[in-house]
Amino acid sequence: MENHSSFLTLKAFEEAYEQVRGVTAETKLFYSDMFSAQCGNKVYFKPENMQKTGAYKIRGAYYKISCLSDEERARGLVTASAGNHAQGVAYAAREFGCRAVIVMPTTTPLIKVNRTKSYGAEVVLKGDVYDESADYARQLSRKEGLTFIHPFDDPAVATGQGTIAMEIIKELPLVEIILVPVGGGGLAAGVSTLAKLLNPKIRVIGVEPAGAACLKASLEKGEVVTLPKVDTIADGTAVKTPGASIFPCLKENLDGIITVEDKELIVAFLDMVENHKMVVENSGLLTAAALKHLKREGKKVAAVLSGGNMDVITMASVVQHGLILRDRIFTVSVLLPDKPGALVKVASVIAGAQGNVIKLEHNQFVNTNRNAAVKLTITLEAFGTEHKNRIIEALKSEGYVPHAEDINL
Repeated sequence: MENHSSFLTLKAFEEAYEQVRGVTAETKLFYSDMFSAQCGNKVYFKPENMQKTGAYKIRGAYYKISCLSDEERARGLVTASAGNHAQGVAYAAREFGCRAVIVMPTTTPLIKVNRTKSYGAEVVLKGDVYDESADYARQLSRKEGLTFIHPFDDPAVATGQGTIAMEIIKELPLVEIILVPVGGGGLAAGVSTLAKLLNPKIRVIGVEPAGAACLKASLEKGEVVTLPKVDTIADGTAVKTPGASIFPCLKENLDGIITVEDKELIVAFLDMVENHKMVVENSGLLTAAALKHLKREGKKVAAVLSGGNMDVITMASVVQHGLILRDRIFTVSVLLPDKPGALVKVASVIAGAQGNVIKLEHNQFVNTNRNAAVKLTITLEAFGTEHKNRIIEALKSEGYVPHAEDINL
């Protein structure tokens, strides 16, 4: 049986660092001119989306398994996860030659199921949500004697995740602020605790999705609380209850919480793809979106991009909504007489303003007198807000009265 008091100490972090460095990929910090200019600080990203298994979770999983006895490993491991932790445990178990059973919700995308299986784990699809999968995983643990590996509420797992802070400070000794995504709090507990041990002046700030801000609510109340529901596109951090065993560390070492709206994550995704050619999942982008919430003080900021496991359907949806938020795609409607040449005239006005038509919808039944007016709804591509406004002004100058419409692509 592990002694929890032996974890989250400087000695444990040093041991964890030596343990994981042999199996993790090197994710060196990189400086971002664009994000630095945008937020008025010196921004360095820690790209854990480039990690083996596509996320930082391999660190905590590997260190946790390394701390188990031979007998515990021989019995086999079990965990519950819809993605990153599942792959981290599966990969680490393979390295140790352990049996690993991963319980995943029935709604888990096939690509994540297949990736987890590719590391040699046995996947069981059970439950509609994580909580139901976790309950079943614990049943298997009791029934088959398997060792349960918690995704975040485990000091050993948190210690493994904290090795990120060791790497950041080795590369950027004068770092002033570290931003970490928060779901259940394992990553934040490890990083904040080690950062304070190495340099108490470093500010460590957790970043949560506004629709799943369980740690913010808990810190405000001074005890662990459970949210009635979560609602966010950041599925990897959609957690109702932060870890109880690591909560004291979070309370002591975190310097604050920033909450981020989903639409900010969408914009951050486009910024990251367009400027750094990197795919980062929604939860991993929490820190990138939070940069705008910091004061413009020229501070050295290290932002952890926690993962990059994102299915193509989600990616397409985020790109589409990001283009809409940036006015790169928009819809307007105009009324025009139902007679030959009317549509051509509208099209020529748009072409003259360099707008690109994606879709047209011609509704002849908006008015009982079709000759008086029919409704033309136009979905367009533009270069941004300024270009969108130029197109609208061009339509107005030709006598049309454009009305903004909700986009239905």
